[in-house]
Amino acid sequence: MYGNNPYMRNFNQQNIYEQIDSEINNLQQMKERMKNQVQQPAINQTFQLAPTNNHAMRYANTIDDVNKEIVYFETPFFSKDMSVMWLKNVKGEIKTYELKEIVEKDEKDIQIELLMAKISELEKEKEYEQHTSNVNESKTTTNTPKFDEPTREQFKKEKSTSVQKISGSKEK
Repeated sequence: MYGNNPYMRNFNQQNIYEQIDSEINNLQQMKERMKNQVQQPAINQTFQLAPTNNHAMRYANTIDDVNKEIVYFETPFFSKDMSVMWLKNVKGEIKTYELKEIVEKDEKDIQIELLMAKISELEKEKEYEQHTSNVNESKTTTNTPKFDEPTREQFKKEKSTSVQKISGSKEK
């Protein structure tokens, strides 16, 4: 019935256009309200569960300070004067190392060191010789029978019973 009536068709279309216009107005109003509202920034909270620089070296005064620290990787701890290093692993085991600076030496430094060692060695020898030369050497005669090879005759030879150091040339 209404399908044949042209007035009813226009009325339905008019209603649809009005509904669409009202929806458009509602959306524009919502858009204006959102522009006028001050938007608060989103709050993001992050949690750091482990230190970010796990592999960095750390300083400690004593091994007790190292024991107190929690590590997530094998971490070196150094004393302030860099003479001791403690290496702590995840299990809490600590190894202690003594550090010594290595000074590179050029050829002249090595030669000076060698000469200084020779000087100190010679001074020790000189001191030893002075000490042993102050001993009174008493020679005693020992009569030991020896046979002379070609004639097989006995002869006596004098020998010293004390030990002597002969410096310089060797006797033949």
